[in-house]
Amino acid sequence: MQGRYAVLGWGSLIWDLDNLAEYVELPWQMQAGPSLPMEFTRISPKRKMGLAVCLDHDHGTPCPTHAIASRRADLAAAIQDLAARERAPVEMIGGVCQADGVGQGRSEIADQVRDWCAQTGWQGAVWTDLRSNYTEMSGRAFSVPDALAYLRTLTGDSLDEAVRYLHLAPPTTQTPLRQALQGDDWWHGQVRQLFG
Repeated sequence: MQGRYAVLGWGSLIWDLDNLAEYVELPWQMQAGPSLPMEFTRISPKRKMGLAVCLDHDHGTPCPTHAIASRRADLAAAIQDLAARERAPVEMIGGVCQADGVGQGRSEIADQVRDWCAQTGWQGAVWTDLRSNYTEMSGRAFSVPDALAYLRTLTGDSLDEAVRYLHLAPPTTQTPLRQALQGDDWWHGQVRQLFG
């Protein structure tokens, strides 16, 4: 992958490239990215207030990421492409370039991604670096029991979107919340209603 930039994904990007599709080359290389700490600790307005997965050193557990090649030849353009898809400011997109050492995003994640690029031959990589906002949005500290209770407060389209997102996330995004949902009868009922 010499001279190429990887786009790393672990959530909805895998099944919904949206406007990023024209700037990347399929297929996804599943589980080819670095393992990074993640959990569903972001209450997402974009996802109708459902829980979205984000990189979270405080509550996350290491899970494999997935890589796809950007068509862009420079880091700034690859960052802009991903920011547009995420409807997020460029400051919320992480990126590293091996050649010149340029990078942005939380340093502990950028260092892990830079090491992975060096080991795998990618010139650099970009990723979504949105932060957990669970406490800010809910007024409570994140815990798996609290997140389960939060999901039960959702109704209508918000609940449908939460179920869709959590169900469609790659199976390798196996966080403590996802594990807890596997044993939750209420959750299984919601999945059956939506997916049959």
